Amino acid sequence: MAKTHTSRPKIAVPSGACDTHMHFYDDSYPASPKAWLFPPNHLPEDYRAVQDRLGLDRMIVVQPVTYGFDNRCILDAIARIGDSARAVVTVPTDISDADLAALWDKGARGLRYHQMAGSMTEWSDLPVMAARIKGTGWHLQVQLDGLELPDRENLIADLPCTVVIDHMGRYSECIAPDHPAHQALLRLAAQPNVWVKLSGAYHISKAGKPDYADVAPLARALIAQGTDRLLWGSDWPHPTETDDTMPDDARLIDLLADWRLSEAQREAVLVANPARLYGF
Repeated sequence: MAKTHTSRPKIAVPSGACDTHMHFYDDSYPASPKAWLFPPNHLPEDYRAVQDRLGLDRMIVVQPVTYGFDNRCILDAIARIGDSARAVVTVPTDISDADLAALWDKGARGLRYHQMAGSMTEWSDLPVMAARIKGTGWHLQVQLDGLELPDRENLIADLPCTVVIDHMGRYSECIAPDHPAHQALLRLAAQPNVWVKLSGAYHISKAGKPDYADVAPLARALIAQGTDRLLWGSDWPHPTETDDTMPDDARLIDLLADWRLSEAQREAVLVANPARLYGF
């Protein structure tokens, strides 16, 4: 049986704090034909215990690749949770304006582009949907192997809408801040329409838990550019991890202190920034 963490964050987690990247899994919903990851059920009541332990008040539920274009698992969940939850959904490019509006009414605020294994989307979809949501409250959320950023930078930079980049780039190997891929991320993050999640350190790190120390220089380089468009997410329930590599979510929040964010900056990352982006 997987270890159940009981620790609480050492930092003071401010009221209104938001986890901007987590997932629900429920096998009563059908998996996508492209799915390769089939985690056990992780339901709202399971996350509530994590949320209470961490002192979090709000959540952004991100559509897992397991369910493809069928967003019912997460939308049904946030309907039960209420106004403290928002969703990031995955949709085809031929979705109607009426169906997009209906998703907004159900609490969706972002369109997910998970450009890795199991993806239902293509890179060519991003400019199409960016043009459709330009000037609205919607955003595109992009996850990729960040080592591809030098090749994808121009495409992302030209998107005429708000863009959120997952997991500090989610590099498939831990690189130095002066690496061309991280320099590409820093250039993108300097754009006024681009946000970055300070999340997924364990996806990048080779040093491992609990400190993920080799990721700290990458995070600090992002933070040094400014914190007004940075977000924090747990990536709970960490379905790619084993018992040996499973992170403690309390430690993931405390990384914000390791990365030298001041108390005011942590308040921005955990409360003010997500409130602004997701409309709390």
